[in-house]
Amino acid sequence: MTFKLLTLRVRQDQGEQFIKDLRAARPAGFRGLPVIDTTPCATGCDACVTACPTAAITAAPLALDLGACVFCGECARVCPAHKIAMTTEVAMASSARAELVVHEGPARRPPIDVAAAIRKAFGRSLKLRQVSAGGCNACELELNALANVNFDAQRHGIEWVASPRHADGLVLTGPLTKNMQDAVQLAWDAMPDPKFLVAVGACAISGGLYRDAPGLARDFLAKVGPLVFVPGCPPHPLTVAQALLDVMGR
Repeated sequence: MTFKLLTLRVRQDQGEQFIKDLRAARPAGFRGLPVIDTTPCATGCDACVTACPTAAITAAPLALDLGACVFCGECARVCPAHKIAMTTEVAMASSARAELVVHEGPARRPPIDVAAAIRKAFGRSLKLRQVSAGGCNACELELNALANVNFDAQRHGIEWVASPRHADGLVLTGPLTKNMQDAVQLAWDAMPDPKFLVAVGACAISGGLYRDAPGLARDFLAKVGPLVFVPGCPPHPLTVAQALLDVMGR
């Protein structure tokens, strides 16, 4: 069989590998945006609060912080009233940290509201430099997937660059360890203006599972507020892609 025929056979067997519409795609089996039912909790019940490994859930009234959530699904599993359910909605990023808190009621996509100047500057092309500040490589692998044949973010003008000097935005992952604080600051200082910061994953947004670890130094986030918060552990590439497309105004 010639190479050309073999290529056609592979195409026939596998179909189209790339995702045509990054906005409409919904991955099967994905634990996405949680929804909290309005059914009253049983008196004194705190099963979901106790089960949460990152203290992302608070009671009375029940609320869930996507910025701290690791999407383990334990809250939905242990809740006797089945108040919490994980949907397959991937659009969960927000430009405001407070908007990542999910309250009782219908599922609501957090808003991304950035200045018109940002969209004017980066609406056609977005160059990003990624720094892992003590991450476990889960978020980093998902970010890398944005450039593969499935998601192909480059068709929308989104590209990873090797140097912060060529970057428009700094994409930060990991809980921000003391050993990485100088590297993060150096990368940020090397970027030309205008520039912005994107916090990706529970670790970057809140510290995640390591929020109380003595080896963290998270002052950088307080000093340079992220333009966008992308929740997940790790976030799905579609979650990241949709957030970046919102920043670009696409």
